[in-house]
Amino acid sequence: MKKTKRILFGLAVVIIVFAGIMYFMFRHELKTLSNLKEKSAGVYTMTYDGDYGFDEFLQTGANSDADIEAFVAKRLLKGLPIELNVRDAGCTAFVSRNEEGDIIYARNFDFVYAPFLQVHTDPDNGYASVSTVNLSFAGYGKDNLPSSGVSFNNFLTLAAPYLPFDGMNEKGVCIALLAVPEVQMIDDPDKITLNTTTAIRLVLDKAASTDEAVELLKNYNIYFSGNVTCHFLIADATGKSVIVEYYDDRLQVVESDADYQIASNFIAYNGLNIGEGYTEFDRYNAVEEILRNKNVVTMEECENLLNTIGVYDGETDKLQWSVVYNLTDKTGRIWPHRDTGESWDFTILPF
Repeated sequence: MKKTKRILFGLAVVIIVFAGIMYFMFRHELKTLSNLKEKSAGVYTMTYDGDYGFDEFLQTGANSDADIEAFVAKRLLKGLPIELNVRDAGCTAFVSRNEEGDIIYARNFDFVYAPFLQVHTDPDNGYASVSTVNLSFAGYGKDNLPSSGVSFNNFLTLAAPYLPFDGMNEKGVCIALLAVPEVQMIDDPDKITLNTTTAIRLVLDKAASTDEAVELLKNYNIYFSGNVTCHFLIADATGKSVIVEYYDDRLQVVESDADYQIASNFIAYNGLNIGEGYTEFDRYNAVEEILRNKNVVTMEECENLLNTIGVYDGETDKLQWSVVYNLTDKTGRIWPHRDTGESWDFTILPF
């Protein structure tokens, strides 16, 4: 009997020690998943706990989605495989001012069905930021959605810091990607390569201004995940904004002559206006008509405009999310589809 008790006691000690080791190894992941919240069907928020190794990633970069998958699986997912899934998208974004004179950055993301996650990050060696992640990029879909809290099915959401499609950092720098029909660029063998979403992470973590963002991007090659070619609209709290495109074999910077800037799904460099042949010019013109005739736009006007220009594809509503970032006071509002009744206001960090 005593022997049995000793064995049971020994097993209990082993289990407790093992559980303690596992908790220590996964403490950041478990804390991150514990604050994964489902706002509504397919819509989530999460605060990432701890560092996600982006400085380590920047040492080698990635020449393909497979490279990113391998790094994220090893560094963040403890070996759990992830497969990036990128398809074409049509989006619109603009930079202007609101009635208080604050710099605002408004953006639609038009896509096939895409659950999304707003993730707050505060890395050890970088700026805090809030960004929006297309979770279909991480393999989630209508029949495979995360849920609130800790569960095995939620584990892939830990890749979120590497998958932003738009975001704003604590310095008031904001960036979003928008699809364009083509790019022209030559890779520099002496530069490390990033993809579109890790280029956004680079800007959010490291840039304190639009000019810094551009200079950072110049230091890297870029490849386009899923062959979905893109450009970036970047702005900061001073109102400085640019479109960054990859054309004529190099990074090109497109500035605006107006006190606002608009980006849609066409090449703006050198007035080429090479579009996809869909609604990209109609959407651009609809925004320009408003901004050209007004010095400021209210939040309500932003909501109405973004909801109006969101893309319909036949009978399918492709507008997945809309977001308005205030680069002056580092706040914002985001909502799914065209449902402003489901919107929520946010700050860089949710505490």
